[in-house]
Amino acid sequence: MSTAALSRPRPARMSPADVLRVGGAGLRSRPMRVFLSALGIAIGIAAMIGVVGISTSSQEELNRRLAALGTNMLTVSPGQTFSGSQARLPEQSVRMVGDIASVESVSAIGRTDAKVYRNDHIPAVATGGISVCAARTDLPGTVGATIVDGRWLNAADVRYPATVLGARAAEQLGVFRAGDQVWLGGRWFTVVGILAPDELAPELDSAALVGWPVAENELGYDGYPTTLYTRVEDRAVADVQSVLGATANPENPNEVDVSRPSDALAARQATDDTLGGLLLGLGAVALLVGGVGVANTMVISVLERRAEIGLRRSLGATRGQIRTQFLCESLLLSALGGIGGVALGIAVTAGYAAYQGWPSVVPAWAMAGGVGATLVIGGLAGFYPALRAAKLPPTEALATA
Repeated sequence: MSTAALSRPRPARMSPADVLRVGGAGLRSRPMRVFLSALGIAIGIAAMIGVVGISTSSQEELNRRLAALGTNMLTVSPGQTFSGSQARLPEQSVRMVGDIASVESVSAIGRTDAKVYRNDHIPAVATGGISVCAARTDLPGTVGATIVDGRWLNAADVRYPATVLGARAAEQLGVFRAGDQVWLGGRWFTVVGILAPDELAPELDSAALVGWPVAENELGYDGYPTTLYTRVEDRAVADVQSVLGATANPENPNEVDVSRPSDALAARQATDDTLGGLLLGLGAVALLVGGVGVANTMVISVLERRAEIGLRRSLGATRGQIRTQFLCESLLLSALGGIGGVALGIAVTAGYAAYQGWPSVVPAWAMAGGVGATLVIGGLAGFYPALRAAKLPPTEALATA
């Protein structure tokens, strides 16, 4: 080997710790600019984490509610005839539906033409949208209704002027406890119970429910049910749903509407997910803007630190080491913004979930993806400035400093 080859200096190697130390020193020299650039990244990541976290928390709340309410309830209501008039369910429809092997329980209500008022001095037109319905004594067990005050109708009072008010009906009438009286169907009825809001049967919230016999004897009710509530074995929901219309009204199955109330809750969640996708896109735009801010910061840093680059090159730093230094600074800057954004997104999710009374859930993949996205953005944003810094000739950098 020649003497020239032996005497040729070799560039010093930079360990990963050295790279991080040099990159961190570059960031510490410009704290305010670094903070503002990291803030842009953090806002984008926080928006994305917040959207994913709130959507996931909402889904978890829905799953919890459905687990409590059950997804095995089906409702049957009369549709329309071929002539466009309102159809009717047969009086025997409750019994016929109850004969289906996989049906666990069935109950019904029947809407009457009676009106209910707080007292007998209220104008007849001021109904408040409250309906008066005949109800079977087994309705709460089938629907899952909860009594917040008083009790449900029983076999002893279904023939007498007693009523149970839905949550909204009680609020409209100004009745807050059992024992009060309301003017119903032209006579006084005693409120024996008040229901909690019911998500699977929201029509009960705006109803005054009376016994089936008293509705027929005192309110002119014709005895035809207007809504059937059916609880089915979980494994047989789809099978029962397919035959429920024909069973409830064998002569005119096409005049029967069958629905699954839990599907409405799931559809509402799907609407929220669509809005969440839009907000997620806006968060991605904010993240992209933050990446542009990082690139701008790094380009300015290269221009301001030409003397430093020239000096390091004169002392033996290679182009690769300069390139690695500035790329490390960009990645550190983005990582700071990403970690801060994830923390901010978690805080936003937790705060909103607590306000709504939901469980707070932020998927691990969202947090890891948020930090990973910032590193990708940081790498792309810092690539060009790093190349530009590495290409600066030492003499030119020192001469123009």
